[in-house]
Amino acid sequence: MALPLNRPIDEVVVTARTTSVGATPVAASTVAVAKGFLERAFAFSEGASSGTIAVAIAINGGSTIGTISFTGGANAIGSVELGLASSNLYVNEGDLITFTPSGGGGATIPAHFYAIINKA
Repeated sequence: MALPLNRPIDEVVVTARTTSVGATPVAASTVAVAKGFLERAFAFSEGASSGTIAVAIAINGGSTIGTISFTGGANAIGSVELGLASSNLYVNEGDLITFTPSGGGGATIPAHFYAIINKA
């Protein structure tokens, strides 16, 4: 028998993808498909980069609401718990969520970003 997943049913995951978190970083964006607040975010690189990569998260082009940081390497992953530290974490359906990487090295390193929206 499978173990139950310890996650509430009122969460939605949205994803974005970039062509590079390496020496020439490219921002990635996605859209909030439900209103709620950003609870967690994850970043995953598909290749081997160098340096420490910092990914700034912003809503609708506003100021940074959180940063994911992870050390470069083959298939590195990083995450951040945003919690309810700020009222800036709330999104409406259709809001733009942008992930802006910086600090990485190496050639073009694709990456994926995930934001978890809690609809509660």
